[in-house]
Amino acid sequence: MTATVEARVSPIVAVRNTGTLAWRTLVQIKHNPFELLDFSVQPIMFLVLFTYVFGGAISGSTGDYLTFGLPGIIVQNLLFATLNTGVGLNTDINKGVFDRLRSLPISRWSPLAGRIVADVIKQAWAVTLLLVVGTILGFRIATGPAEVIVMYALLLVFAFATSWMSVLVAMLVSEPEKVQIFGFVLLFPLTFASNAFAPTATMPGWLQAWVKVNPVSILADAVRGLLNGGPVATPVTQSLIWAAILLVAFGPLSVWAFRRRV
Repeated sequence: MTATVEARVSPIVAVRNTGTLAWRTLVQIKHNPFELLDFSVQPIMFLVLFTYVFGGAISGSTGDYLTFGLPGIIVQNLLFATLNTGVGLNTDINKGVFDRLRSLPISRWSPLAGRIVADVIKQAWAVTLLLVVGTILGFRIATGPAEVIVMYALLLVFAFATSWMSVLVAMLVSEPEKVQIFGFVLLFPLTFASNAFAPTATMPGWLQAWVKVNPVSILADAVRGLLNGGPVATPVTQSLIWAAILLVAFGPLSVWAFRRRV
């Protein structure tokens, strides 16, 4: 029965199915506003705390630190928020949502793709929120609309690629809480051992070697250049290369694990 249904689903219908299921995920926010807290309250807390607690010590003033730190906090929040994709998928599987969707004449991959697309849209909301709050606190974008658009595109591409790490974890563990536990184990060393929050030059030499090749540092430098001005070609290109590596490494594994579990 499943094979017959899949044969009738054209690529255009599959895209339509994905859009419908992405909208389903977004509409749930109306009934469960707390789902948006991770994309709203948490990033604002990080921004305010890092700016006013560490800003003066790291950069000499909160204003200077905001210029340096806001791009890094945007990247950090972007990566942490990808865990919501895995948590949501794992929850849907455990509640039998995917079993019900498989009985419908839709693309088999639409539930997975729809969740990822919806969470990427939430990521765009979080980036916008951080920029608005940062502006209220005193941050000023020194570039033009074109650079800001490129920044959004770069961040969302990287978020999409990183989401596959979360998807793989979600397919391998039994409970949503375990997705967060294993996800944080992977993301904490990447985000905090980077230049997202502090300049590379202030770190020990042995740590600087890692920070300079850390994809989080590279993406943070790209966002800084696109918002504050400065060289962007190299960090943007390297960020896209890292996104491609993550997608190639974790995408096929996630699909394999998804097919085995669903």
